[in-house]
Amino acid sequence: MSVGLQTGPPLGCLRQRGTSAPVPGNHDGWSPVPFSTRLSGLFSRHDATTPGNDPADVAGTAPTGDERGARRGRRALPVVAGAAVLVLAGGTAAYANAHKQVQLDVDGQVTKVDTFAGSVDKLLAEQGVKVGARDDVSTSGALREGQDVVVRHAHQITVETDGVNRQVWTTALTADEALETLASRDDRVSLVASRSSDGRAELPLDLVLHGSVDVTVDGDTHAVPDADVPVGQVLTDLDVTLAPLDRVFVTQRGDRVQVVVNRVVVEEKTTKKSVKFDSSTKKDSDRYVGTKVVTTKGKKGVRTVVERVTKVDGKVTDTVKLSDDVTTKAVDEVVTVGTKERPVVTTSTKSSGSSSSGSSSQKSGPIKAGGKADDLNWAALAKCESGGNPHVVSSNGLYHGLYQFSVGTWRAVGGAGLPSKASASEQTARAKMLYNRSGAGQWPVCGKRLFS
Repeated sequence: MSVGLQTGPPLGCLRQRGTSAPVPGNHDGWSPVPFSTRLSGLFSRHDATTPGNDPADVAGTAPTGDERGARRGRRALPVVAGAAVLVLAGGTAAYANAHKQVQLDVDGQVTKVDTFAGSVDKLLAEQGVKVGARDDVSTSGALREGQDVVVRHAHQITVETDGVNRQVWTTALTADEALETLASRDDRVSLVASRSSDGRAELPLDLVLHGSVDVTVDGDTHAVPDADVPVGQVLTDLDVTLAPLDRVFVTQRGDRVQVVVNRVVVEEKTTKKSVKFDSSTKKDSDRYVGTKVVTTKGKKGVRTVVERVTKVDGKVTDTVKLSDDVTTKAVDEVVTVGTKERPVVTTSTKSSGSSSSGSSSQKSGPIKAGGKADDLNWAALAKCESGGNPHVVSSNGLYHGLYQFSVGTWRAVGGAGLPSKASASEQTARAKMLYNRSGAGQWPVCGKRLFS
């Protein structure tokens, strides 16, 4: 046998007396199996020319060369076969220990895996499962036969509490699972569905693993028996069409999941409000004291307010003022008040006797009134009061002439006799005197015609 055969004498070998050939001991290094030095034949070294070296000589019959070769062949064959059996048995045990079957659950997708991986990390790498810092893995370390490995990848979801949205991470597979976890912190929390490019409501997880949900929309509640599907599919099955601004929330009421659709309308509302005008007084030195004239008529302005109004299910939830501008300015009223002192009026009247009825004819000298009264429209006042007839008398006999003087008022401004008997020019002069003293109020109905 050539494998492991030493070409020189090993350390620690014993020598037989009368020969220089070494005798193998029980610790020779070329074989891992210890043998006794008393064994003869296979493990003895022989010198064919030296008598007594062959162990067979002990029995008194020295074998021939062919016999010795045959003996060596018979001993060597069992050792080689034994080595092969040992190698085969060891390889089979190693194969059995390396191979294993495990169950891998990745986000609810369960598969049976045959693997030679020695650890959980190597199994995940072998299966192409990437794990991030926020993800959950049920176990780590060495991988055992029949082991369950559960992987949950984290995803970001939007939650709403008291009208405020925020982003959170969760490894939950369904909405009810996520809500149950979040409710331990705040039971007012809701999941907010986003909108896809085609307008469908989307959550990064299904509604419930097993069970039903309630869908509330447009004032009605619909029970959906099997809701192990995305929220968008549930709404599609109910023929619910979402408008661009509509919102979808997923909440938990007791032991049931509820999908709430809010109809949202945002519109601009325009309101017009009046703006009051101011009034100011202006002094006029060309007008007599006691005269007051509105020289600029006041006019209200317009203020336009534009607001953005948000309604949720028909109720106003928010109002934002977009603009508030005066679109039409108000015109302020201006009242002119006279400051000029009134002049002293002088008159001269001559009586030419009396008639049989006791009345007298009148001859008057020049009468001066002056002031702003000269600029007023006396013809318009006379037309309104008497139709422009200087001799007309009212039906009750109390008022006379162009300006319908009473006899007492006529005499208070220096007139004599009856006004209807005086000339038109005198009636006009004394009407101006009355205006300068008391204003247009002496003609409560027609006095405004003076300013036309």
